[in-house]
Amino acid sequence: MIELAKGQELTLTTEDGSSLTTVQMAVGWDHSPTAGFIGSGAPPIDLDASAVQFAGDQFFDLAFFNHLATRDGSVVHLGDNTTGKGEGDDEVITVDLGRVYPRVDAILFMVSSYQGHSLEFIRNAYCRLVDHDGTELARFTLTLGVRETGLVMAKLFRDGPVWKLRTIGTGIALKTPTDSIEALVPFLL
Repeated sequence: MIELAKGQELTLTTEDGSSLTTVQMAVGWDHSPTAGFIGSGAPPIDLDASAVQFAGDQFFDLAFFNHLATRDGSVVHLGDNTTGKGEGDDEVITVDLGRVYPRVDAILFMVSSYQGHSLEFIRNAYCRLVDHDGTELARFTLTLGVRETGLVMAKLFRDGPVWKLRTIGTGIALKTPTDSIEALVPFLL
C-alpha cells in the first residue's frame, strides 16, 4: 500500500504490468467526539460519497446516494452511511474500468455534507483504492479540517491505455455533486 500526498499519481496496474479491471474507492471519516448533544452541540455529520464521470469537460453521469449506479453500470455506489460511526470504510464505490463508456476519460470522487455542514468537524477522513481482491493499493489521508461543505478527494483518469489515480484533497462548496457540475470542471485539469 502506498500513502499518497496531495497531487500524487498512481498508475492502476498489477505487479506484472497488466491493467487493473475493477477497483473500489472507499471513503471513511469520523465526526468530532465533541459534536452532538453532549459535546459542543455541533450535529453529527452525514457525509456522502459520490463519483462523477466526465467526457472531456462535459458531465457524463454519476453515482451517489440518490442515484446508485451510472447508466452503463460501470460505477456503483454500495450504499449510504449516515453517521460515519464504526470502524473501517463508511461508503464504497465500485468501478469496473473495462465497462466505463469509452468517451469517459475522468471520474471525480468526492464527499459532501448533504445537510450543508462544514467539514471542519470531520476527523480521520481518507479515501483508499482497493483492487478486486480487496488489497489496498493506495490511501490518501486528509489531515486538516475543511471549511467547505464538500471535498474533491481524488480523480481516476485515462492516460492512453491505462487508468491512473491522482489525489486532489481540495474543499468545495457543494452539498451534492448535482448542486453545480460546473464547479467540478477545474478539477479535471
